[in-house]
Amino acid sequence: MSDSSARDLHPRTRAVHAGARRSQYGELAEAIFLTQGFQYPSAEEAEARFIQSGPDEFIYARYGNPTSRMFEDRIAALEGTEDAFATASGMAAVNGALFSMLRPGDRVVAARALFGSCLYILELLDAFGVTVDYVDGADLDQWRAALATAAKVVFFETLANPTLEIVDLPAVAELGHAAGATVVVDNVFATPVFSRAVEQGADVVVYSATKHIDGSGRALGGVICGTRQFVRKVAEPYIKHTGGAISPFNAWIMLNGLVTMDLRVRAQAESARAIAEALHGRDSVRVIYPGLPDHPQHETAMRVMGSGGTMIALDLGSKEAAFRALDRLRVWSISNNLGDARSIVTHPATTTHQRLPEEARARLGIGPGLIRLSVGLEDTGDLIADLEQALG
Repeated sequence: MSDSSARDLHPRTRAVHAGARRSQYGELAEAIFLTQGFQYPSAEEAEARFIQSGPDEFIYARYGNPTSRMFEDRIAALEGTEDAFATASGMAAVNGALFSMLRPGDRVVAARALFGSCLYILELLDAFGVTVDYVDGADLDQWRAALATAAKVVFFETLANPTLEIVDLPAVAELGHAAGATVVVDNVFATPVFSRAVEQGADVVVYSATKHIDGSGRALGGVICGTRQFVRKVAEPYIKHTGGAISPFNAWIMLNGLVTMDLRVRAQAESARAIAEALHGRDSVRVIYPGLPDHPQHETAMRVMGSGGTMIALDLGSKEAAFRALDRLRVWSISNNLGDARSIVTHPATTTHQRLPEEARARLGIGPGLIRLSVGLEDTGDLIADLEQALG
């Protein structure tokens, strides 16, 4: 199926068919091309391919591979971008998107609430001479003030990890473009299912495919989605020469994850909403879920995503209360992953965000009693009952 014909279809259909390449055997399932190199019919063709490769011509798996190209074409068709480049992990995607286009003297305006590893990459950029200014992502006045001065990049998570703060993507994108910036969004929590990032003004969208795209916690992967010029002329040269490309086997896993992703994510989001409603109003528990009307950015979440998503945060007041609840859980798994078919609970202050100083965590709202819930595919009633008994 060609990219042009795929774009006319429903996203769920695109997730099954877009970007497929068939060998001479006509296999129905996508093939895994487990090869790092490719053979050329002649020396002349080898020379020509190194000068300019065609869409189905490959040189080396670090540069591209038929299986990884299928995944790239499919996620680009799903996201609504011209192209995509698959990376070894989500953080390879963030690193590649930012480092490939920034130079000493450039300026980045970023939301303060970011995943710990994203903050580390921004610190690296600062060390290499890139100015990084932070704002509170939900505060449009802070974005407006910061972007009154020219910037090269605007960077934020559509839905912040782990506090579930929503950024008004269309408004911030408009401000960023007026300041001359490329708008880069980490869309992991929003997922490709609820994403309308490109339609709402994002220029570059990055995902950790490890999360909802795989959906079963099997493999690492990431992807950068954007214009063909950005993906192939800016991001790809940096990633292929620094070694951040995805492995063909992992790309094959992500391809198969995309087939069921729409069904999985919608079921997980519906379950998350029911869990949040069941726990809402409970003594000694503050429920943070964008799908609840009392969430500070509920209206923005509905406008930007159309859903509350698959993630919930609970504030139990203290580390002791949080650990006590985690240790009582029977169905939920304690882990630092998310977007899995299994329901996962995380204590960010001591795991994913533990390297941040306590003052910085407090400013972001990552208190000692905060726990992050990634809702899986188990029975919703079982998940609620397990949480209720753990909360005592």
